[in-house]
Amino acid sequence: MGKKSKRKQSSGGSNAKNSNKTTAKRDDRPSATLLDETPDNLHFEDPFEDVYEQENAVMDGEEEEEEEGMMEDNDKEQGEQQQQQQQQMNETKIQSWNPLTSTLEPGTKLEVDESAYKMHHSLTPEWPALSFDIVRDTLGESRTRFPHSMVVAAGSQADRADRNKLTIMKLTDLARTGRRQKTEKELDDEILGEEYDKGDDTDDDEDVDDGEDSDDDELEDIDPILEHFSLRHNGGVNRVRVMPQRPEVVATWSDSGAVHLYNIRGVLDSFNRSAGLVEGNTAGTGTSGSSSSRSKIARDPFFVYRGHSTEGYAMDWSPVNEGHLATGDCDGNIHLWSPVEGYSNYCNSSFKVSNAYGPSSEENIDNPSVEDIQWSPTEKTVLAAAECGGYIKIYDTRCSGRAMLSRKIHENSADVNVISWNPIISNLLASGGDDGLFSVWDLRNFQSKDAPPQPLARFTCHKKPITSLEWHPSDESMIVVSDEDGTYIYDLSIEEDEDEGEAKAEMAGVDGTIPPQLLFVHCGSESTKEVHWHPQITSCVMTTALSGYSVFIPSNL
Repeated sequence: MGKKSKRKQSSGGSNAKNSNKTTAKRDDRPSATLLDETPDNLHFEDPFEDVYEQENAVMDGEEEEEEEGMMEDNDKEQGEQQQQQQQQMNETKIQSWNPLTSTLEPGTKLEVDESAYKMHHSLTPEWPALSFDIVRDTLGESRTRFPHSMVVAAGSQADRADRNKLTIMKLTDLARTGRRQKTEKELDDEILGEEYDKGDDTDDDEDVDDGEDSDDDELEDIDPILEHFSLRHNGGVNRVRVMPQRPEVVATWSDSGAVHLYNIRGVLDSFNRSAGLVEGNTAGTGTSGSSSSRSKIARDPFFVYRGHSTEGYAMDWSPVNEGHLATGDCDGNIHLWSPVEGYSNYCNSSFKVSNAYGPSSEENIDNPSVEDIQWSPTEKTVLAAAECGGYIKIYDTRCSGRAMLSRKIHENSADVNVISWNPIISNLLASGGDDGLFSVWDLRNFQSKDAPPQPLARFTCHKKPITSLEWHPSDESMIVVSDEDGTYIYDLSIEEDEDEGEAKAEMAGVDGTIPPQLLFVHCGSESTKEVHWHPQITSCVMTTALSGYSVFIPSNL
């Protein structure tokens, strides 16, 4: 009955809704022209509609204007962003600063460029030091391999006299801090690949050097170690000097007017024991076999001399005459020290002192203060003294009471703060003045009295007083100089081009001109006071300043 009813509705067409359904079913059937779906002929239906973009679409005028406006806005925004980025780069641009050519504005921060150093370490003590000296060791001469080790004697400038100390410091594991420059062979290997033949005899030495450099690279991350021992000192320390022949003897000039001699043998032996050296082995510090490694630490000076009328700063041990010391005070007196027989017992009778020279009655009577003293590197009886008023004087201990030569080297009467005698070319003497002048003199020109001596070289580029200078221990043409702004290394063997020579000679260092002899500038310390080359580590420099100590090796030395 149901079937009959359905047939009637389809044939009569009275129900439109059912008629449409019947039509749809008929349309879904495949037409007679299409192949039937078989396993070899499958039909797939893509559920996603294909979207086609017209390449040459024609936009209305309003749409074109709107798009052009958006492009202009984007270009303008990008231009503003580029300007802001450029302005930020200009504001934060890192520039090298040289105290000889520019002035540091208040609030300007200096950041060290470690790539300029092979090694650079700094240390901030409890109290600043006005002076220090390096203690020679027996680890070898001309050392270059990292890490380095050194012993230093430094005196403090505390706020009270009873708080001052003579501090003996041992610095070890001073590793390379700057990136090692690659050798020419390493650069070639990066481009061409490593050489296949490793058995070539000509490369043996170079392979050894490369091995040492690789060891240095592995030690870059080690931390330096500081060991120190402080000895009591009455008053601030104006100057510290270590006897070169017996490094365990340290002399200090006190601002109380006394000169102290210390025996630091016990401290050096303590350093050796901490380094694991066997008993009786003094290979680490000090002189070999001079005493037992179990020496007792002497906390007080074994010799105190109060014969000077006032305090002083000038002090130096003779490099060629063991145990001979010269001290000069601010009243113009120079006292000579000589050891007595058996002085190695280090007691209060180990030295005899004489007031050898006083202020001259003929010249420089208003300000005769002796600022620095230097013994001759070759003559046992000859020493030079720098005085206030612009004078340098040469003395011979065989002639007491007067100077053999006296020359005024500064016509403006500026004080001669420091002098240094060239250890290799003994006729060269360098001087630094309170007016910022740094000069090199040939002492053979001091003989003539007809005209004032003329320097071999004079540099006027320093804006602050020269506080210290010292010739390189193994390079006769290199010298390190310090003023309150920084430390400078010069190579006086560098000459200017002939075309510029005479015209620029008078202008070297004037009006912001940097001398061609200037090799390196170390700055960032506050008020540098003294600088020394390490006598056994090649091109290693140490400085003391109000802000602390610095130890470094320039990358270009």
